[in-house]
Amino acid sequence: MEKYIPPFKINNNIINLITEISELVGIVVVKSEMNANPHLRKDNRIKTIQATLAIENNSLSIEQVTDVINGKQVRGLPKEILEVKNAFKAYEKLSIYNPYKIKDMLRAHSVLMKDLVSDAGKFRTGNVGVFAGEKLIHMAPVSKMVPELIEKLTNWAKETDLHPLIKSCVFHYEFEFIHPFQDR
Repeated sequence: MEKYIPPFKINNNIINLITEISELVGIVVVKSEMNANPHLRKDNRIKTIQATLAIENNSLSIEQVTDVINGKQVRGLPKEILEVKNAFKAYEKLSIYNPYKIKDMLRAHSVLMKDLVSDAGKFRTGNVGVFAGEKLIHMAPVSKMVPELIEKLTNWAKETDLHPLIKSCVFHYEFEFIHPFQDR
């Protein structure tokens, strides 16, 4: 298998953004260490879950997400409530996953998509495109290429010595380009 090299170039703007983000992360780390409050960590996780699911058109508010996670009854679409429960379970297991093992990626997907899609924990077997209305804006690689492309991308991420911010951004972009899982 040939080595994968994502197509990107580092420029001054990227370096400046990394510097700015690193400074902000430093401030957050210092404040977090001063206030190592488990309640604050849970609140941040809830905000992350709500914002992430909102990108996927989940309409539940922060208050509703908080209630779901705390086991309270919430008025909402059952699918959206299940998305919150699954996302929380996936976050709870995050520390046991190895980010460079495809098997763990599939296990995490299985937890995240349990009872939401029929092929949770499996790469897509059909072809998929991304549309803006009726217009195709991205046609993902054919499904038979997905396992090899993900393996190459994961190996690249494991081996690269790039700054973690650059690595994570490039990985995310390439992962979305490959679009390894079937849409709901």
